[in-house]
Amino acid sequence: MSAKRDYYEVVGVSKTASQDEIKSQYRKLALKFHPDRNKSPEAAEHFKEISEAYAVLSDSKKRQLYDQHGHAGVDGRYSTED
Repeated sequence: MSAKRDYYEVVGVSKTASQDEIKSQYRKLALKFHPDRNKSPEAAEHFKEISEAYAVLSDSKKRQLYDQHGHAGVDGRYSTED
């Protein structure tokens, strides 16, 4: 499996983006790559990646862990006590 891309890059926002900016950009990308709307073979994989990134960036606690520890912070390798 290839290395995961930076979630901010996936959603197309800066690390200082507001929740509204993240949500707006996610909606645009979700509509563009939703498998029901885009029949490209890669669309489902893009949609999954976008959704995973949004799940982290839209949750303030997960986003904080991601900002501090990267993917390791949200993949269960760090606890909130660390």
